Amino acid sequence: MLAPSVPICLSCGKRARLSSQLPAICTACAAAIPWITRPRCRKCGRATGCPDCSRSGEPSPIVCNRSAVAYSTEMREWLGRYKYRGNERYAPVLGAMLDTAYVMLMAEMEQLLQEQLLQVNAGSAPEGCITTAHRLAPPPRSTSADRTPTPPSGSTAASRWQADLLVPVPVSNARLDERGFNQAERLADVLSRRRGIPQLPLLVRTHHTAKQSFKSRAERLADMKFAFAANPDPAMRPMLRVAVNAIGPLERPLRIIIVDDIYTTGSTIRACAQVVSRLAAEMGYDAEIYSLTWARS
Repeated sequence: MLAPSVPICLSCGKRARLSSQLPAICTACAAAIPWITRPRCRKCGRATGCPDCSRSGEPSPIVCNRSAVAYSTEMREWLGRYKYRGNERYAPVLGAMLDTAYVMLMAEMEQLLQEQLLQVNAGSAPEGCITTAHRLAPPPRSTSADRTPTPPSGSTAASRWQADLLVPVPVSNARLDERGFNQAERLADVLSRRRGIPQLPLLVRTHHTAKQSFKSRAERLADMKFAFAANPDPAMRPMLRVAVNAIGPLERPLRIIIVDDIYTTGSTIRACAQVVSRLAAEMGYDAEIYSLTWARS
């Protein structure tokens, strides 16, 4: 009688028991993932101190960014295998990790809404629309640092805080031809299917830019300033209207999440958020813009 075969880990290549939460990743590799469970910077989600947000005097177009993991050497290798070497077996892995980050964001925002509601009921906060854009609460503590974060209690699909729309960061036609896919769109696809959140390509890239990883902060900021525009497809605005109408009557701002693979300086996310915010305003929607990325450098 043949012994059952032991699966091979996608990351380390060893035969080992696989993680129950991350497809094709062994438990040892899963335990080594540098999850960001308590971001040091409330605005950009960085795990360590963030000089960029503290020194910036400009108002941010996003409520906050949250990322699944710190961009360590091992995480860089995972993304490289997927993004540049075409190993599509990493797609469900990275998507599942982004979903974990969304669950933590959902729990964090739900906690904030509950606190604001208590303040309203106690008479210490003004009545009216309760939003999450005013301040950010510390995220719930992770139950363990050596495994995939366990979703905090109350962070189920029944949570009152839910995103209404996902918008992937677009890539240029040249980059799309080079890779054959848009990694941000693939990540948003996984999250959309898991959480039932509609995804719309509201943005287009106006011109091709060189790889951002080789540029300084100043060069990235200059590059991204006019890199995005609203999708000119005449069907896009009606599709957005349909998606919003499907939510039902809104007594709060529309919650839109911009999805990307990496947050570095935030220049890409901010540029996208400004365009999305303008588009929403033109269509008569008050919107809160968030961003969710797989990694934070």
